[in-house]
Amino acid sequence: MKAVILAGGFGKRLGPLTTVLPKPLLPIGGKTILEIIIQRLKMFGVDEVFLAINYKSDFFEKYFSVIDTYGVKITLSKEDEPLGTAGPIRLVSDKLDDHFIVMNGDILTTLDFNKMMRVHKKTKAKLTMATKEVQMPFHYGVVESKGHKVVEVKEKPPMAAEINAGVYIMDPMLIKEIPEGFFHMTDLVQKGLKKKHTVAKYRINEYWVDIGQMQNYEQAQQDFANYDFKKHRFKK
Repeated sequence: MKAVILAGGFGKRLGPLTTVLPKPLLPIGGKTILEIIIQRLKMFGVDEVFLAINYKSDFFEKYFSVIDTYGVKITLSKEDEPLGTAGPIRLVSDKLDDHFIVMNGDILTTLDFNKMMRVHKKTKAKLTMATKEVQMPFHYGVVESKGHKVVEVKEKPPMAAEINAGVYIMDPMLIKEIPEGFFHMTDLVQKGLKKKHTVAKYRINEYWVDIGQMQNYEQAQQDFANYDFKKHRFKK
């Protein structure tokens, strides 16, 4: 099985850390974010990864000249200019001949990729998007009422929302829908829906974190202090 990892972003919200290192190479629990992702993918049968790079691409070249890739073949695909989250897939389209995984290079998750693939194939989807329910702060008091009578007031309750989790499984036939230049995976989803392609979802109930901001990075560092890298699971 093959996977495309999107690692070309600037990671501006994690500055000043990302002025030194690209975000996927930031350390977590003695390993890098990218190394943890590759190990997880290997667990589920991924034997080849195409790494879409742009920002500080020379760091990735040096990194993979010395790091153990756990038997996974790594191909670096360098963008001449930013291409979004879907555009880089076009650059390696000739090497993607079966259903493949696409994921952001700043996502850490213990989801079962094989289960997600089974759902993808069972639904005959052209694209399957992983989703995650997250709690978001709400900055107003919420009033519940019946007619003119106030029943309850909840002060700034958290609001739940199902979000795009940054992990996809894709049928290679959908690559032809990606135009040249800058194009996002969300654009591809919208285009697929307009063309009546089946777009499925896979709900992540397992651990998931998007290392997009400093607080997420700090939380991941705490979480992975309790992670068994040999068994690839959190310690009880």
